[in-house]
Amino acid sequence: MNDIFGRKADHLELAAKGDVGFRKSTLLECVELIHDALPELDFGDIDLNCNVVGKRLRAPIIIAAMTGGTERAKRINLDLAELAEELGFGFGLGSQRAMLEDEATAASFQVRAVAPTTLVLGNIGGVQASKLETGRVAELVDKVGADALCVHLNPAMELIQAEGDRDFRGILGAIASLVQGLPCPIVVKETGCGISVTVARRLRAIGVRHVDVSGAGGTSWVAVEAGRADESRRQIGSTFREWGIPTAASVAQCQDCGFESIVATGGITNGLDAARAIALGATAVGMARPVLVAYDRDGKAGARNFLLRVQTELCAAMLLCGSTDLAALRSTSRLVSEPLRHWLTSPA
Repeated sequence: MNDIFGRKADHLELAAKGDVGFRKSTLLECVELIHDALPELDFGDIDLNCNVVGKRLRAPIIIAAMTGGTERAKRINLDLAELAEELGFGFGLGSQRAMLEDEATAASFQVRAVAPTTLVLGNIGGVQASKLETGRVAELVDKVGADALCVHLNPAMELIQAEGDRDFRGILGAIASLVQGLPCPIVVKETGCGISVTVARRLRAIGVRHVDVSGAGGTSWVAVEAGRADESRRQIGSTFREWGIPTAASVAQCQDCGFESIVATGGITNGLDAARAIALGATAVGMARPVLVAYDRDGKAGARNFLLRVQTELCAAMLLCGSTDLAALRSTSRLVSEPLRHWLTSPA
């Protein structure tokens, strides 16, 4: 089996069943939403509609980038994209790097047949983007019918991966070229280590309008790679397993940088944490591993039940703090405790 396809299979298995979660927190528990005992709202009137990356969703939830490139990945992508279509959520594809290796894998990323109106996010690594002509990247977007392209940043993960990239030069320039040269929006996303305010400003300066912070506190992709590494790299992975900016801190640091969309991915497992992230400034939340675990345990029905529970909990949190829609949730009263408060008040 080609290394990349074996790696994709390993990633799925470890993400679904392995001990690969961060030990440290997202810090979302440091956000206290103020209870409103007189909300004067009907639960059925809570409005979750939102625009994310220029497309209307019925709720601010994205089934985040996970997989592609194998037959198992194809089944997962089709089932979860179909759920996204049914529920009015967004859907993110895993890295399309496999399509560069073997065009036959394109079918594992093509979900439009079951998700004709869904926000579908394509996906390519920053290192790969830096080596491709804009036209070649456009082909990857077109082949899957994506509405936008995620360019993922993953230096920590790559350093643990034995076959991973080591040269991260030229990525910012490549992103700038894609922002100017592609007709679709570009979303710059991390892969579990978060985006700092300094990086956010650099991205905004080259015209990036959408980010997915993918902060620390959910799946540690360093731990995933350590789980498939040899002993020496496993030890390095252990050293850097907790590396990264917590999700809540990353959202808070990005929210004043002028982005149109901020997706809070990384450790969101329930609707209350989704509400906390949105109160901090997120446009929507993304979830990958919790959806995959529910799917792996109970199939498509299990994933649906999990996602519906998150949506119900989000509505409940909004009613309990008197917020009829997402704009009201972002302006609701909240208390921020340490250590998240330190992240909010520290100089850039």
